Amino acid sequence: MSASDRLNKGVRGLSHRRGKLDAEELVQSGGPATPPVFTGNPEKNLITSAQPWRYASQLAQKERRLNNMLSELGAPAAEVHASPSHSYRMRVEFRMWHDGDELYYAMFDPVAAKTPVRVDTFDIAAGRIQQAMPLLLEKLKSSQELRNKLFQVEFLASLSGQLLITLIYHRQLTELWDKPARVVGEQLDARFIGRSRGQKRVLTVDHVDEVLNVEGSEYQYRQQEQVFTQPNARVNVKMLAWACQQAAPLGGDLLELYCGNGNFSIPLSRHFQRVLATEVSQSALNAARHNAAANGTDNLDLVRLSAREVIEALACKRQFRRLQDIGPLSQYDFSTIFVDPPRSGLDRETEQLVSRFDNILYISCNPHTLLGNLHNITHTHAIKRLALFDQFPYTPHIECGVYLGRH
Repeated sequence: MSASDRLNKGVRGLSHRRGKLDAEELVQSGGPATPPVFTGNPEKNLITSAQPWRYASQLAQKERRLNNMLSELGAPAAEVHASPSHSYRMRVEFRMWHDGDELYYAMFDPVAAKTPVRVDTFDIAAGRIQQAMPLLLEKLKSSQELRNKLFQVEFLASLSGQLLITLIYHRQLTELWDKPARVVGEQLDARFIGRSRGQKRVLTVDHVDEVLNVEGSEYQYRQQEQVFTQPNARVNVKMLAWACQQAAPLGGDLLELYCGNGNFSIPLSRHFQRVLATEVSQSALNAARHNAAANGTDNLDLVRLSAREVIEALACKRQFRRLQDIGPLSQYDFSTIFVDPPRSGLDRETEQLVSRFDNILYISCNPHTLLGNLHNITHTHAIKRLALFDQFPYTPHIECGVYLGRH
């Protein structure tokens, strides 16, 4: 297994709700023939830095893979949206490894799961995170209260320069923890959270505020701790712009499944009369409502429904109290559906729902499940546009967007 795959496995935050790359995907993506593109001390097996001079060739390999996979369905050549070659990850997680008086950031190789891989630098992370990592480590080492039974550290940064640090412990935290944590937060100009089982201590706030410029318009997002956000902010901006470009001429109303914190919902709302966006996570939905209000979005209805519940509501098979404030779904003139599902893709019932719409916008974080879905959806629709978004440089992972129109 290459160093890049150890990275993807070792840091749980690489995919959050979407899941992680597994051995099967590594084989499907070329397996050991795919060259590793992280370097480090081979004796210590460190995974520390990207190799920007190899980025273009690795991205070209992904482009070939995606085009080859979807060519059988008549897809056009993919538009390729590159990532910065370093400093692109806005959220990362590390285990904290205790070795006597020593303390360091670590990840784990699943082949040798009990052996920590020490991480001293991590230049794929956002600059704000890179700056904070050594400073935080020194503060942790010098404070018995902060280092005692510290298990994990999570960083969440924004392009607007804010930083949230979550320290996770195998013990209950008290006011004794608050004082040194508050001092370190002020010294690092970072927001601090302490967590343990069943406990969350928020010293200031539990989010960062992001501002994204999409096609000349600024959008404000509250990115909540432990609510999914796109990990590569600059590629996210490209995804939002691409989705808006496809939506611009469509008109009518939009139905969105898996809306999360409103990442796509809010800019897309400018291109439709009304938008109904659904999500199962209440915390994500709360963030979406805040973000909609912050952006003055008044044509967006947000409701907690699963994809299956949406199917039942549209078919009038079941009445939901959660829809009472919105009214009957028959009032919408849906022309388009937007889906951004988890790595497992769409189940058969949701495929059938999607196929009822004239226009389909599908963002996928797993081209293999996407391919399975498209085999069925292309019975009624044709692929008009295809895009590759390199959310995860130096890994086999491919994020892509598909726009389909009815035959």
